[in-house]
Amino acid sequence: MVAIPGQIREFSELSHQVIRCAIEVHRELGPGLLESTYRDCLIRELELAGIACQAELALPVKYKGLLIDCGYRVDLVVENDILLELKAVARLAPIHEAQILTYMRLSGVRQGFLINFNVKRRKDGLKSFVL
Repeated sequence: MVAIPGQIREFSELSHQVIRCAIEVHRELGPGLLESTYRDCLIRELELAGIACQAELALPVKYKGLLIDCGYRVDLVVENDILLELKAVARLAPIHEAQILTYMRLSGVRQGFLINFNVKRRKDGLKSFVL
C-alpha cells in the first residue's frame, strides 16, 4: 500500500516532471518559508511545465451514503492522477503519512507524494505513496 523509502519503483513521466518541479521550487527558495508559499510557487512551476493541477480541492467525507463537507482540502491534484500533500515542517510525522493515505482513499487518486520543503536536501523531504 505504501512505497517503502529506498524501494526501487518505476515512476511515470508525469511523476518525474512533478518531482523536477518540486526540486526547482526548493532550489530557488530553500527551506524556511510557509507551506502556502511553496504551494503557490509549485503551482507556477507546474504551469510553466504545461502540467494542469488543482489547488485546495475540497474533499468531502462519504459517511453512510452522504457526502459531508468537513473542510478537508487537498493541497494539489496534478492531472487528476497524482495527489500532492505539501508540508513545511521540521520533520515528517506518521500523522502526515496517514493524512495523505486518507486523502488518496477519499479522492480515489491512487498515487501521491508527501513533500516537505523544510529540508536542506530535497530528496530528504519526498515520500511516494501508491494505493
